[in-house]
Amino acid sequence: MAVRLGGASGVGRQNHAGAVMPLIDSEDRDFVGYGSSPPVVEWPGGARLAVSISVNYEEGSEKSLFFGDAYDEPLSEWGGHRFPIPDHERNRTNESFTEYGSRVAFWRLLDLFDRYEVPVTFLACALALERNPAAARAIPERGHEVCSHGYRWENHYGMTRDEEKERIAAAVESLERTTGVRPIGWYSREGLTADTRELLVDAGFLYDSNSYADDIPYYVAVRGKPHLIVPYSGDLNDVRYWISPGYAHADDYLAVLRDTFDWLAEESKRIPRMMSVGLHMRISGRPSRIVAVERFLAYVKEKPDVWVARRDEIARWWLQQAPPEAGASMTAEVVENTAL
Repeated sequence: MAVRLGGASGVGRQNHAGAVMPLIDSEDRDFVGYGSSPPVVEWPGGARLAVSISVNYEEGSEKSLFFGDAYDEPLSEWGGHRFPIPDHERNRTNESFTEYGSRVAFWRLLDLFDRYEVPVTFLACALALERNPAAARAIPERGHEVCSHGYRWENHYGMTRDEEKERIAAAVESLERTTGVRPIGWYSREGLTADTRELLVDAGFLYDSNSYADDIPYYVAVRGKPHLIVPYSGDLNDVRYWISPGYAHADDYLAVLRDTFDWLAEESKRIPRMMSVGLHMRISGRPSRIVAVERFLAYVKEKPDVWVARRDEIARWWLQQAPPEAGASMTAEVVENTAL
């Protein structure tokens, strides 16, 4: 295990300014990143800022006594409120909060994205889409990406390597069967194990989003070869409606979205930037909160030099425009094999 403090050597690539960008092992920590010399990359059409909207589709894959689990997911529309329910009895109230996401909010959000003509990424739990075949088909039919959020809405901590490998394979098989699309991106609930990235590379994934370490994509080394990270964000995740301190109403979330956009747009006049927005259907799909999403999309549509894109589109563009110096032929093969 190592920590990069600066000046690390090893496999790397050069950015357009000529600076060597060391490729740090996925299991090491990197406190330097691109530093003052990020790669000079324009997004498609000369855009300077890329905006990624990710919708978590988890409803139907959560822990539930109804599904035979040992407990029900505790977080809900009422935060972490502990209901006076015996441990062995189902929390039917929380079940209904969750069901709203796939029954109503999913379709409301799809209609909104259609209206503003924006493609998004669905971070989809495979089991959840098995339980809603119409939604599974609608995601690619409406032009959106299917990114794997695991077989269930579960973390992989405590799994053996073989168990995690089986869960990843099950997620891929299920999502491809229900949506007709083989996912090339991955996002784990609550983070990675020491084995996850090696298993994702072995399974043919193009990128993962289990990092909050940057505002643009970057590479890490997995078995000495480059693997692409398309980072996510925590501050722009709507789950903060449900936790404290968080968002009390839609105006709070909208203000954070606009402020973030404005700051990154100003920075993007000099260096490339990417903004990652994370939504949950059962949260932002409520009428009281979808107004923040709608107003943000309207705000973005008024601005020049912005590319609203799926995460797989961002990944492919980055691989083409800022490929790693080492392993470029491997990367090109992956891109070709997973092209839409």
